[in-house]
Amino acid sequence: MSAIPPCPKCESVYVYEDGSQLICPECAHEWNPNEEIIDPDAIILKDAVGNLLAEDDKVTLIKDLKVKGSSLVLKVGTKAVIKRFVDADHDIDCKVDGHGQMMLKSKFVRKQN
Repeated sequence: MSAIPPCPKCESVYVYEDGSQLICPECAHEWNPNEEIIDPDAIILKDAVGNLLAEDDKVTLIKDLKVKGSSLVLKVGTKAVIKRFVDADHDIDCKVDGHGQMMLKSKFVRKQN
């Protein structure tokens, strides 16, 4: 007999099988153990051409961008590495080559292959 995993929602151990579904009697959560569990709180971002972005992806700028509060301009083709996603006006926190930490909008970057 295979071990039934605890409920991903409430961590209850009283989970039971009903056909191909697993059901938690405590929180009434139902799920298929063979499907990938997607975190509803996860931030999903796409670049300017529709590619999914992930943390530690390498991206390039597709437009010249002025840096607020300085005379610095980030040129087209400047490379950056995504450090984390944030839920704010600028949605990616990244390290831009030659310029350090910056916050950028995902619509101004393209994922490198």
